[in-house]
Amino acid sequence: MTDALEHLRFPSVAEAAGRTIGAEEVEAVTRVLRSGMLNSVWGTETRALEREMAALHGVGHAVAASSGTAAIHLAVAAAGPDPGDEIITSPITDFGTVGPILAQNAVPVFADVDPVTGNLDPAAVESAIGPRTKAIVAVHLFGATAPAELRQIADRHGVPLIEDCAQAWLARYPDGRLAGTAGAIGCFSLQQWKHITCGDGGLTITDDADLARRMRLFADKGWPRDKGRRHQTFGLNYRMTELQAAVARAQLAKLPGVLARRRATAHRLLAELGPLPGLHLAADVDRHAWWLMPIVLDAGLPVGNQEFASALAARGIPARPGYLEEALNHAPALTGAPVYGSSRFPLDAGHAPAACPRADQLVGRTLVVLDWNEAYTEEHVTAVVAAIRAVHREVTGR
Repeated sequence: MTDALEHLRFPSVAEAAGRTIGAEEVEAVTRVLRSGMLNSVWGTETRALEREMAALHGVGHAVAASSGTAAIHLAVAAAGPDPGDEIITSPITDFGTVGPILAQNAVPVFADVDPVTGNLDPAAVESAIGPRTKAIVAVHLFGATAPAELRQIADRHGVPLIEDCAQAWLARYPDGRLAGTAGAIGCFSLQQWKHITCGDGGLTITDDADLARRMRLFADKGWPRDKGRRHQTFGLNYRMTELQAAVARAQLAKLPGVLARRRATAHRLLAELGPLPGLHLAADVDRHAWWLMPIVLDAGLPVGNQEFASALAARGIPARPGYLEEALNHAPALTGAPVYGSSRFPLDAGHAPAACPRADQLVGRTLVVLDWNEAYTEEHVTAVVAAIRAVHREVTGR
């Protein structure tokens, strides 16, 4: 970095400077505390959040949950897999996408990804479908929507498409649809590191009243509050609290501004950086949610993502290689560790996750991710552009 930029500090979502938390959230928490009702069964904040979330996405139903992982679990439970059924998903994702599949005694089946976007490859998904496939869980990685063809594949095989939108708030498909509205169920996270946050929390959306009811029952111990005190179905307690919901409502109102600012700085970065041989950056700025800024290196470059990310970090840029330490098809939890007690059920003795060489290449060699934040200024963008250009010159000699 130049001397003029040595003082620059990048705001992080782990601190107030990189969050949009302010007077509105303080007022929201105070409102709930003064009401004396912190539980969503009898409160009003969580139901209001659900209505606002459904309206934002133009769907009929939203169901709140205690975390983004819980939201995925609601969706998987609503899909109704039998023990040993298979659910296809991506190997480049948080374990919160996969844990709920195992929790419902189903088997996660990994399909390989596009070598540049890291999103599921439709051809790989099609090849992974078998007689026990019960659903497809598509992850919108880093804020870019997964291919729309996944819905067509799901429909063709008669299984629901579940969208993991944790990283893709207000991302859009090429036809303009919002992430979360193309499949049967969309799942969102309100965890600290997401675009908006209430610490932890999750939401699902759907236009299917039956799926919405199944998810609501599963989140509340199978208790249909509108029909007496009998527990009708198996469920857990994944209820969101009124404190979470009140903060989430204030944050949801700020979401369009968060996306506008992230997109504005991404626009400027891409315009100033221009094409650099051997580097691939995400495009379609106004459809992307820019949870992170991914950079994919050509496999033929003389250095890999470890060296490239380290060189950026040495210049003060918040960069890291691979996003994950390893693709999830290699995670010990899926390759050898017990699942229930000493048993590996539903992963049978011969189970081994499918090879996903393109995912392995991204994580191990070609993917670099930069933190991105709505609080970044023109000065931050200037620093990132200068650092990427400098490292690129070092690596390529151009």
